[in-house]
Amino acid sequence: MSQDLGNINMLSVVLLITICASVQGFSRIDPLVSTKGGLIRGLQSEDGYAQFLGVPYAVVDANNPFGPSKPHPGFDSIFEAYESKECPQVNNDVATGTLDCLTMNIYVPSNADFQNRMPVMVWIHGGGFTKGSADSDGYSPKYLLQHDVIVVAINYRLGAYGFMCLDIPEVPGNQGFKDQVLALRWINENIEAFGGNSKEITVFGESAGAISVNLHLFSLNEKLFQRAIIQSGPALTHIWKKTSDNTAPIRLAKELDFNTSDIHEALDYLSSIDAHTIIKLANDLDSTFAFMGNAILTVPCIEKEFEGVENFITDHPRNVVSSKARTTSVIIGYNSNEAAVMFETASEEYYTQFSFKSNLEIGFDFHDDADEAAEAVRQFYVGDEEITENVKEAILDFASDFSYGYPTQLTADLLLANGANSVYRYIFSYNGGRNLLKVQYNLNVTGAAHADELGYLFDYQMFDGEMDSVDQLVLDRMTTIWTNFAKFGNPTPQSTELLPIKWDPITTTTHPYLDINSDLTLGSRPNHDRMTFWDLFYRIYGKYQI
Repeated sequence: MSQDLGNINMLSVVLLITICASVQGFSRIDPLVSTKGGLIRGLQSEDGYAQFLGVPYAVVDANNPFGPSKPHPGFDSIFEAYESKECPQVNNDVATGTLDCLTMNIYVPSNADFQNRMPVMVWIHGGGFTKGSADSDGYSPKYLLQHDVIVVAINYRLGAYGFMCLDIPEVPGNQGFKDQVLALRWINENIEAFGGNSKEITVFGESAGAISVNLHLFSLNEKLFQRAIIQSGPALTHIWKKTSDNTAPIRLAKELDFNTSDIHEALDYLSSIDAHTIIKLANDLDSTFAFMGNAILTVPCIEKEFEGVENFITDHPRNVVSSKARTTSVIIGYNSNEAAVMFETASEEYYTQFSFKSNLEIGFDFHDDADEAAEAVRQFYVGDEEITENVKEAILDFASDFSYGYPTQLTADLLLANGANSVYRYIFSYNGGRNLLKVQYNLNVTGAAHADELGYLFDYQMFDGEMDSVDQLVLDRMTTIWTNFAKFGNPTPQSTELLPIKWDPITTTTHPYLDINSDLTLGSRPNHDRMTFWDLFYRIYGKYQI
């Protein structure tokens, strides 16, 4: 039967199993598909869609878990895709996860089949390149699935296993991104077995996931998707590794009482140690949040080229001419109060010690102009006022502009410079009952904090009970806009009662953006005055960018 199964569409397979289940008295219907790597059996969800959890697409090299992974060899028997996985990480100071984590979760509407191939949306999770998984916080994509798209969520290695960059062929760097490439290749080769359209793939992500999406547009590998959605993670933000540090394995080994000055000896030793021990140790040694620019194990790097080694990116995106960027439609945006969680949870002492200079030095090496540059920024945001909690709102604006707002503008301009002709900009500013991080941290602040929009795309276990009518409206609009884009490459292909606007892409001379709030409104160049200041700042100090 397995030889014939590849010629039977998914709907027929489900019907066949339905008959068998009825005859044998089973109450659950488990869908079965035939991929190029073998048979995969999933689960039928309570909401009516099929889900295939923990489907492996690659394997980590046991002899070099810090280096490139390899495509999964396939299955000799039916693979039971019943359980999701996560890569090694530290949550609440406890190491979790497994290196057998290069898997994906595939969610398929019940009406997907060979005669009704659906667009595919590939989700890349955030988490600062140190945390997260294909089902972070127990989310479900059921709201997106209601719009007749297939959703695939992928895992990739994190922290030291995913982003150790050593300038040696064995560990050249960006292994986590290369995992993502293998996942996208697997999806291109196999998604039609699930009723998906391999010619209509949209990659979307938030925070570190969005940076990943953005970097795929400038990477050296082949084009593996047609559309991209970049949520609060522009590639031109300040996340790049400042300098290469080949001592990282030696330092890690020394902490475990293995002393060597040979990097290969250190790597061999670390490869023999339990992944939980390594990831906890690396987290403790490299605890600075990845976006704060000082980490050595948890951020992207510009790779050194080696013969016979597949690179992901070997130059900064601002220096890359990308044909992929030219031929990919893009939505890019951020939230109105991105830095709220960090600064609303900070102590009063934090503000008295706050330094514009040290924050700017995350992305710039000013040399003798550091004090002058910092004073210019201070004067623009707070003037001569003493820095206390009284100027918190101004500092929030600075942090959001510096890490998200202006880098998003720069990235959008870079896409246009590469010839992109469909780049849509947005700001998410809605403050409601499903704002993810504001609910998690019990924050009472204006606008939308970092990751708040995710509650209007996915269903999370933390949101139970009846949904507020305005929350429902925002969710319906968000999911419709995102899936319209996946289907048509245009988020508002026609004016409707739900979407009574026409959202145009930006050009070199026009700068429209969509403000997603309780109402949808169109504007021109978000936060224009503040962005004009950063235009001038970069004109003067841009030469000092790291």
